[in-house]
Amino acid sequence: MEAIYQYAWLIPVLPLLGAMLVGLGLISFNQVTNSLRQLNAALIISLMGVAMGLSFAVLWSQLQGHAPYTRTLEWAAAGNFHLSMGYTVDHLTALMLVVVTTVAFLVMVYTDGYMAQDPGYVRFYAYLSLFGSSMLGLVVSPNLVQIYIFWELVGMCSYLLVGFWYDRKSAADAAQKAFVTNRVGDFGLLLGILGLFWATGSFDFQIMGDRLAQLVQAGSLSNVLAALFAILVFLGPVAKSAQFPLHVWLPDAMEGPTPISALIHAATMVAAGVFLIARMYPVFEHVPAAMNTIAYTGAFTAFLGATIAITQNDIKKGLAYSTISQLGYMVMAMGTGAYSAGLFHLMTHAYFKAMLFLGSGSVIHGMEAVVGHDPDLAQDMRLMGGLRKFMPITAITFFIGCLAIAGIPPFAGFWSKDEILSAAFASNPLLWGVGWLTAGITAFYMFRMYFITFEGQFRGNKTYLWEKLKSPIGMAIVTGFEPTPAFGPGAMTKGELQARQHHSSSSSSEDGDHGHSKSEYPHESPWTMTLPLVLLAIPSVLIGLVGTPFGNYFEQFIYPPNESLEEVLTKAAEVNLQEFYVMAGASVGISLIGIALACLMYLWGKINPVAIANQIKPLYQLSVNKWYFDDIYHHVFVLGSRRLARQVMEVDYRVVDGAVNLTGFFTLISGEGLKYFENGRAQFYALIVFAAVLGLVIFFGVT
Repeated sequence: MEAIYQYAWLIPVLPLLGAMLVGLGLISFNQVTNSLRQLNAALIISLMGVAMGLSFAVLWSQLQGHAPYTRTLEWAAAGNFHLSMGYTVDHLTALMLVVVTTVAFLVMVYTDGYMAQDPGYVRFYAYLSLFGSSMLGLVVSPNLVQIYIFWELVGMCSYLLVGFWYDRKSAADAAQKAFVTNRVGDFGLLLGILGLFWATGSFDFQIMGDRLAQLVQAGSLSNVLAALFAILVFLGPVAKSAQFPLHVWLPDAMEGPTPISALIHAATMVAAGVFLIARMYPVFEHVPAAMNTIAYTGAFTAFLGATIAITQNDIKKGLAYSTISQLGYMVMAMGTGAYSAGLFHLMTHAYFKAMLFLGSGSVIHGMEAVVGHDPDLAQDMRLMGGLRKFMPITAITFFIGCLAIAGIPPFAGFWSKDEILSAAFASNPLLWGVGWLTAGITAFYMFRMYFITFEGQFRGNKTYLWEKLKSPIGMAIVTGFEPTPAFGPGAMTKGELQARQHHSSSSSSEDGDHGHSKSEYPHESPWTMTLPLVLLAIPSVLIGLVGTPFGNYFEQFIYPPNESLEEVLTKAAEVNLQEFYVMAGASVGISLIGIALACLMYLWGKINPVAIANQIKPLYQLSVNKWYFDDIYHHVFVLGSRRLARQVMEVDYRVVDGAVNLTGFFTLISGEGLKYFENGRAQFYALIVFAAVLGLVIFFGVT
């Protein structure tokens, strides 16, 4: 046993220690702690750095062939029931530890520049550290109960971070939406955990899978129940990894600061769902209905997210729908049995998507110098343009990220996405078709995003155009197809547009419309923000090379629990390179078509996107309204819950309260009436007795 394994528990504990120290400082000595901003940040970053170093040591040990290690202690016992807690180190754990700690460390460095002026700087670092600790605790968990505990901690941290600017209504609403949506999936996960324990008597992943298979084969447990338990467990990843139909929370989560958007989308919350599917693979692989459900859910989600992303104008929300789509690829891979391919894409996506989100944060940081701290302005791509000249490092790294996610070789996304598509084709050509089409859409919307943001002329300092840019015709203006009015109110004479643009650039300080601006043009971000971008660009380019079909070292390290290394090596030796070239050619071909269309529309201005949108208006409206899922959920669940609550309130008021009030009223009236009979006169009491006796005689006489 490697000595490093005895200290692996420190990896989640160190960030937790940092969060506790800073959190206690904020509670007990708020002003002093907030005044020591840089010191607190340095403490938290250093502790995450040490955890990252330990993670690399664990990964190196596993790469050297050391056996997995598990250490547990009995946490609770009652009769035959025993629950253990501890930590486990295996190949999957080692990989995830490195991915989470590296991305979290770089995000924390980036945060120093992005949140430098925010009054909640120290509190944000405490939340980040707690978030990282929760995810690391989930990764090292040896059983399903411990995973569930950290699963909920991850959800709590996302609530705190998405709603970090809680005084902003949109952020508070987004945090609540994320919390409630995830509770739906988590309730299903809890029911699935209880069902599997009832059936198998264990919380250990491998034992659950083996016993479930034996019970189904012996007929002791029906296939329907086994599928039900597995699908209930899958509901947890559906919510956490933003899969249809519980995907609606993730785009709204962009209301939080950009660093947390990067961390959520790359290595923590959404990665937790795919990780749980991988951990529960011994259960899922024995339930074909569950595997099919997972595969088709992932495929539809990939297509859904991509088709919505093509019409987004908010740079962060465009990336959010991109994440939903890429997570769909990973889930589809898991459902088709491509265990290694799904986790390979999880790793590559973590790096290039973190870079893309941090790049968008750099863009927003630069735009705020021009348009002010209004998210509707600073994040709207239609107000950007030409940023490559002002922010070259951000532009280059963002371009690398676009190439990676579009699947252009030799960038990282090509190798992982191609492996998923190959597995999907072998499993079900329909799934491959959806994934292949989605790859083309992905390339289109990512380069649409790049061209609108970084190419052309800068539009953010032309405030007289803001309202027009933010209207439906905004994209026509961006691509040079703005119709010039010839008559009527607001008509421009020939050359007036150019004159106004010249006036905007030369005398913005004298123009009253520019009161929102701080400077004429955006600027490159500080080194604390650009350095993480450069460092993330390296794995975005190179890390895919560990999983090529010519030497798939990743698959030799990460493979399904039911397979041995010998079986993996045998399969690797049987790889058909001709088939790889055909599949890769199809994948790259559709991506190049998507890029070419983006160039024609948004770089060269040869095709008017507004004209196309008008020709296919129903499809355009479907995309721009996010397939109407938010509207449907709002009317059915939000307004429906309010109507139900009002009905319950009416029942409570009229029936429950009415019965109580009626009882009191009857008591009051009867008491008031009876007091007149208590007058102390014996003759009156005798008369009452006589009347009662007479009444009884008459009653019984009649009957």
